[in-house]
Amino acid sequence: MLANPSYPTFTAFLALGIAAVVAALLMPLWIHLLKYEGIGQQVRADGPQRHLVKQGTPTMGGVIILIAVLVSCLVVGRLTTELALVLAATIATGVLGLIDDVTSVTHGRSLGLTPHAKMIGLTIICVLFCLLAVNWCDVAAEVRFPGGFVIDLAVFSTTLQIGGEPFTIPWLYVVFTWLLIAGLSNAVNLTDGLDGLAGGTSMIAMLIMAGIAFLHGDVNLAVFSASCAGACLGFLWFNCYPASIFMGDTGSLALGTAFACVAIMTNTEIVSLIIGGLFIAEALSVMIQVLSFKATGKRVFLMAPIHHHFEKMGWAETKVVIRFWIIAAAFGALGLALFFQLG
Repeated sequence: MLANPSYPTFTAFLALGIAAVVAALLMPLWIHLLKYEGIGQQVRADGPQRHLVKQGTPTMGGVIILIAVLVSCLVVGRLTTELALVLAATIATGVLGLIDDVTSVTHGRSLGLTPHAKMIGLTIICVLFCLLAVNWCDVAAEVRFPGGFVIDLAVFSTTLQIGGEPFTIPWLYVVFTWLLIAGLSNAVNLTDGLDGLAGGTSMIAMLIMAGIAFLHGDVNLAVFSASCAGACLGFLWFNCYPASIFMGDTGSLALGTAFACVAIMTNTEIVSLIIGGLFIAEALSVMIQVLSFKATGKRVFLMAPIHHHFEKMGWAETKVVIRFWIIAAAFGALGLALFFQLG
């Protein structure tokens, strides 16, 4: 453990650097192994035609992202209850995504687990994380808005005695955190459709969350967030256009969960929706497209998620990615500004 409490910012940057180096060193070996085993991405048949050349590109790069985050946190951070819980939720979601990726590869299709099976797994992770965060980490079961407005979601709670200790179940907050974690993990998953898009935007979001965790007073959560950003940085070297590897659901679901879990631990759930505004826009574009087609038989976008809409308009893939990075940075700056307005 290399953390120095006298230099918390150095500790966070060290975590970022270690995660980036670990990811960058391990990724070529992982790519070689995946190619040797013939494990590659299945591309959507109804997607942009230019994406068909990506068929068979190694996937599951999220495995190395998770290893890099874990190594960095164990080397630099102090394994507090908060850090252990966030790591456990992130890795558990990554394992769920890994099962999804393996299912996709073995069945030779672009979709892995059924939505029902995936949601059951996510629900178990979300509920356990919420209950343990509230009871073990004293996370307040409330939602804070910029300007000081607070909604208490602990009004409908049940307290049990487990081993002689009280164990509280704040029902409304459990539902809220389920919506947040499941929503953001799936939103990042939907964003993962272009080379470098999910990796770059996740890196930006986790850098902002590292700053928020630091300002919140939890250096170890800052280390975790910086490690996620660093792992994305190392991954991007191999995921930038033309990608040598994709992160797969292993990475995208895990990064979305990591983002949401840090927001819950720092009571910045609403602010996180602003920071992750690009992810929200991607998810909303899919919802709008589906609802519009079912209701009217017409599509609002040329293709959803919305990054494919701009591809269909003729934008180069790299142009879409870089402009979305800029938008993600703008959302992150706005969210960080609103953080200072929380009560």
